[in-house]
Amino acid sequence: METLFAEQQSTMAFPKRLTEEFRPRRVSEFIGLSKQKKVLSSLLHSPRACSLLFVGEPGTGKTTIAIAFAAELEAELHHVPSQQCNLETLQGIIAQCHRVAFNFTTGKAARFHVVLIDEADCCSDAAQKYLLSKMDSTNAPPQTIFIFTANSVDRLEERFLSRTLRLDFTSYGSGSEITELLERIWTAKAPANAERPVFKRLACGNVRQALQNLELELLSA
Repeated sequence: METLFAEQQSTMAFPKRLTEEFRPRRVSEFIGLSKQKKVLSSLLHSPRACSLLFVGEPGTGKTTIAIAFAAELEAELHHVPSQQCNLETLQGIIAQCHRVAFNFTTGKAARFHVVLIDEADCCSDAAQKYLLSKMDSTNAPPQTIFIFTANSVDRLEERFLSRTLRLDFTSYGSGSEITELLERIWTAKAPANAERPVFKRLACGNVRQALQNLELELLSA
């Protein structure tokens, strides 16, 4: 019986959360973030080793656009989640960046490594100091693009900040685009007789929060 139940579970198709189903897969698909899209599109067209710092509140797309960028570049992605940015982890990743990059999605060699470190402001002091030398041209791993995300820069050393290209993330000015997205999703997913919510009210905040607000409306429709 347990085996049968497990087999049934493996074949059942569960609906995805809206935040996952409508997650952008390409840099150009993101709402707002015009400067960020221009910078990353330029790097996609003409990639080069560099260090980027994405600063902003949670839910503004920092990590998601970094992952989309790495996928579109067909790079080998090394993703360090928050609270795991310690010296030992980084030393292992940098060692990997000294070998030929490999894209595990395509199964082919890649031109670049992308090292994505979430919440870099929570890195240990030893990890942050180790990264200082790896972001210098004299000691940097070859063909490597560093992308750091942070909610604030208060805990990042000035020497660290001086080695990065900073992009500030905000949802300011994207309200109309978020509202249009919510309306399209509602039209596609809501029951025909469901009362339409006030999409502009649901669109307050960032895209992730707006999608979560809409998901509650759909569940109660």
